[in-house]
Amino acid sequence: MKRRQLRQLAAYLWAAPCSLPGLLLAALLLPCGGRIRRQQGALEVALPPWRWLRRLPFAAITLGHVILGLDLATLAALRPHEQVHVRQFQRWGVLMLLAYPAASLWQWLRGRRPYWDNPFEVAARRQSGIPPEPR
Repeated sequence: MKRRQLRQLAAYLWAAPCSLPGLLLAALLLPCGGRIRRQQGALEVALPPWRWLRRLPFAAITLGHVILGLDLATLAALRPHEQVHVRQFQRWGVLMLLAYPAASLWQWLRGRRPYWDNPFEVAARRQSGIPPEPR
């Protein structure tokens, strides 16, 4: 196995505990009308077209190498941003499940916005070319 392939395998294994809940959700949603496709090393799962899902507080969410989104168009539009989160999971592994909420909590304790000022989100917006949220 080549060095690059070994690094990629290690990244998948390191993030696997975070990907597992996403895979389980995908397995439950697919028979209900969800759709799945592989893009840039991640599985993108479009949620079933249920009205109540539109009230979720997010349009897409990344769990390891699984990206859950409201629909295929949303997943395509947010792909650059969510791919940054995939790379964050590859870097942080299971620690990301602690680091992300801890970073949000830290922002909240400082009187800042837990989502918009979370350094993981700031980096994802910057690296994906999404303009920063105005104050």
